[in-house]
Amino acid sequence: MPDFPVPASFLTAPAAPTLAQRLALRERPAGSPIMRQDWRELLFMHWPVPAEIIQPHLPPRLQVDTHDGMAWLAVVPFQMSKVRTRISPPVRGTSEFLELNVRTYVHLDGVPGVWFFSLDATNALAVWAARTFFHLPYLRATMRLDMPSADLRQFTAARTHAGAPPATFRATWKIGPPLPPSAPGSLAFFLTERYCLYASNKAHTKLYRGRVAHAPWPLRSAQVLHYESTLIESHGLPTPEGPPVLHAGGPVSVELWPMQRV
Repeated sequence: MPDFPVPASFLTAPAAPTLAQRLALRERPAGSPIMRQDWRELLFMHWPVPAEIIQPHLPPRLQVDTHDGMAWLAVVPFQMSKVRTRISPPVRGTSEFLELNVRTYVHLDGVPGVWFFSLDATNALAVWAARTFFHLPYLRATMRLDMPSADLRQFTAARTHAGAPPATFRATWKIGPPLPPSAPGSLAFFLTERYCLYASNKAHTKLYRGRVAHAPWPLRSAQVLHYESTLIESHGLPTPEGPPVLHAGGPVSVELWPMQRV
């Protein structure tokens, strides 16, 4: 037995999704999406974290998803573009903005997905819409993305959302050669091939699930030249130890379906 206290619910946790269940989510959902958008200039920064650290920060019914016994915590900066509803074209001034999220991976009833601790964004309308219609913890922030060369990215952010814990982020990374497609069952597949997201109300008494569809991530290697951030710590989580696992990603065209209560 571990020498730290573990909730009884964690000891009796349901089995993790099978590889077949993970692969099934690559299929495009039935019905019509409500939004479309492109994700580009993305950097996945992942750290392995003991699952017992993450589990207490999740809604009661969600179970932390693990790979080789470890949970994973990520900070992901990227650029959103061509944001529009299913029936409307992109609107100037609202269709392109920067985003920065803190996330982990979870499952419920055999359905793996993403749990967001926060999603900082520069677009006030997008923040309002995501909080109102998707129940996601979007927060307003100022951000800047610079691209000094074809393979160099510089991203800075400062949270400005009233009432939210302050947080800042600054990173410079270099994009490397393309990586092979993520093999099912591999760590890269576990970390990046996610086609479902979860959200809840503030009291964690209502839980929602939403589907997304896009082509498998085109990934490239990446090297972080500079990194400083208080994003993870702003959620009461400990600073991850060691260097992150890195993947540069995008662009991908994404469709989003309505959130459903589960």
